[in-house]
Amino acid sequence: MKVERIGLPLARRIALAAQGFGTKQPDAPGAAHLRRNLKRLALHQIDSVNVLARAHYLPAFSRLGAYDRADLDALAWGAKRKRALFEYWAHEASLLPFDLHPLLRWRMAQADRGDAGWRPMRAYATGRRAEAMALLDRIRGEGPLAASDFEAHKGQSGWWEWSDTKRALEWLFWAGHITTATRRGSFERVYDLTERVIPADVLARPTPTDAAAHRALIERAAMAHGIATERELRDYFRQSPEQARPAIQALAEAGVLIPVEVPGWRHAWLHRDARQPRRIEAQALLAPFDPLIWERDRTERLFGFRYRIEIYVPAPARLHGYYVLPFLLGDRLVARVDLKADRQACRLIARAIHFEPGAPDHAPEALQGALERMAQWLGLEGVDR
Repeated sequence: MKVERIGLPLARRIALAAQGFGTKQPDAPGAAHLRRNLKRLALHQIDSVNVLARAHYLPAFSRLGAYDRADLDALAWGAKRKRALFEYWAHEASLLPFDLHPLLRWRMAQADRGDAGWRPMRAYATGRRAEAMALLDRIRGEGPLAASDFEAHKGQSGWWEWSDTKRALEWLFWAGHITTATRRGSFERVYDLTERVIPADVLARPTPTDAAAHRALIERAAMAHGIATERELRDYFRQSPEQARPAIQALAEAGVLIPVEVPGWRHAWLHRDARQPRRIEAQALLAPFDPLIWERDRTERLFGFRYRIEIYVPAPARLHGYYVLPFLLGDRLVARVDLKADRQACRLIARAIHFEPGAPDHAPEALQGALERMAQWLGLEGVDR
């Protein structure tokens, strides 16, 4: 069988179109637009850094424009009848549409057995299980609780200071016994019983076999990528090679995934429904955890753009800044901007701007417009450069 050869420019446009770029932004994006965007992307990654805005808010802004963040809050943590999303570990900590819940139950079952999750938590699946079940009983009796509501956790915060209570709660979360009811204060997770948060009709949906779940997840990843390598397909939901390869093969045999050749890529796959636009018109600032760019090798192959987040790099050693957003113009990444929301002064601060070699002449003007739109969306009064 002759394998179709796809040049890099077309591969780039396919990837952008699959991610929701290149279409006209709605005049007044609302909850329905957010739902459609999340269906396309499959998830929004969550991150605690708030120097600009929480990471889960930014992908929708990049694609839809100035939506109301309260609409996303309502879908994620609002009244049960309005909710459409749940929190779980997918790519990383993520907001996911409810229809993905059955497809991730294999991971919950692994955690419940002690076969998944970070090693310090796995003891709660076996020898320390009774301690975790005691916390579960408190939540069952008292209602939603955060780690800080337990006396044993008082005064502890952050990843490196996790108490035994926090580890046990996070194991219960991984194993699907509890989920996030809401967030409070400094974005602290408040836990409740899964059945009190996720609608009964979602929980009643049949649990697929592991093989069927992996096929469905790979297909969702392929739809979100448009075109991708095996590694990129399995990275989207953090599936292992042993889980992903049979799924990819089955989808290929069904004609869902089409093998293609892309210069410099290995074993590329095209989703059969992927759009192949001749042109992409886009202007967007991209969060470091945006699914278009979170796989850094893919970003470099698609755009010739080497991108690393430098939050954990000592300030004198940073090349581009602390919280750097790439700027998408057309089908190219043409600049990097280190951004900070100065909420006290009500200004968006561009602490550093670096244009890529060969950036078009109109890139500075386009970037200024994008910065002004972001400032307005964030409720800031203007941009300082």
